[in-house]
Amino acid sequence: MTAPTSALEPWPETVDWRPVSRNLIWVELIQYGIFMIFVFGGLGIGWALTGHWLFGLALALSVVQAVWRVIVIFRAVKAWGYAERDNDLLVRHGLLVRRLSIVPYARMQFVDVTAGPLERAFGLATVQLHTAAAASDAKVPGLPPEEASRLRDRLTALGEDRAEGL
Repeated sequence: MTAPTSALEPWPETVDWRPVSRNLIWVELIQYGIFMIFVFGGLGIGWALTGHWLFGLALALSVVQAVWRVIVIFRAVKAWGYAERDNDLLVRHGLLVRRLSIVPYARMQFVDVTAGPLERAFGLATVQLHTAAAASDAKVPGLPPEEASRLRDRLTALGEDRAEGL
């Protein structure tokens, strides 16, 4: 049993955290960039057609917000991590609000591995853990497909072993 940690320090340093792939930064940036093209386009067209200063202000604020979001994406991806322990899986993420999910192997119902077109283009996959309580579900994005498959198989095997003991 490990020593309890402070609730104000939700990411225990005694755990061997595994980071997600830095390629996830590119996936997030491209997804956000596609969204912002529509925002900038809509505001630009509105400004060009009406000439109203509010469209210009909204466009300027959108640019500032986009720069801020790019900085946050870099830091947020670096904050993702996971750790496999004897009886549970820990998943951490978040910058301002840090979140630590602890999923006991015995409580896992099934494990999904997904990869959208953009993730596949960058050689990434996401492992999604499902439990009986939807609030305790956790996901680990940005894993190489081999690591995602290994983690899925290991979690499934550990979940079956631990569930038999209940």
